[in-house]
Amino acid sequence: MAVRRLHPDQPHDFAFTPENMAWATETIAKYPEDKQASAIIPLLWRAQEQSNGWLPEPALRYVADMLGVAYIRAYEVATFYTMFQLSPVGSKAHIQVCGTTPCMLRGAEALVEVCKRRISEEPHGLSEDGSLSWEEVECLGCCANAPMVQVWKDTYEDLAPEALEKLISAFERGSKPQPGSQAGRVSSSPEGPPTTLVDPTLYDGSAIGSWRDRFPELAEGGSAASGQSDKSKG
Repeated sequence: MAVRRLHPDQPHDFAFTPENMAWATETIAKYPEDKQASAIIPLLWRAQEQSNGWLPEPALRYVADMLGVAYIRAYEVATFYTMFQLSPVGSKAHIQVCGTTPCMLRGAEALVEVCKRRISEEPHGLSEDGSLSWEEVECLGCCANAPMVQVWKDTYEDLAPEALEKLISAFERGSKPQPGSQAGRVSSSPEGPPTTLVDPTLYDGSAIGSWRDRFPELAEGGSAASGQSDKSKG
């Protein structure tokens, strides 16, 4: 993992909005009084969302003060978890390209090249208008639909370079593309048409009738067993 440091240009201060403060108070109250420091990750995440997708240093101190922990503890959490962005990100989209083995084998390196060409040559760099940024990350949990990227809370899967080009163009326009598979797959189903149970008569009973017609021995056995059970009750 690369060294993660705070951005040199920081705002002077940070404070939760009234809505986020109410949410933070409610979140902290979910923890026992001696364990409320455990709320640090959700509070830092909410601070990042409020700060346009990145976590400034004053927000670290603000959350640490709320939880009564040393500033270094908030810094440790923010620098350890790569979900926290320590420098400004694109105002319209921050694209996280999964580079772990399944995505790499399925073409993630080509997606990285698209981001370098369309956004910035270096990861975490901003596009010329400041609307887009990107980085390569570790596994995002959609291995069956590799390669994929994540933008904020949404994942875009089954990507070819051309599909990522279209996504980037949509974000540049301020649109929000439909998340999920970009190749038409449903969930994590195999590519292509079904290869098993392709004959509906195998399971809908339309050609053979009910299961009793197909398996009379089971039907008779079931009736006999039922009769014996009734007799035992009598």
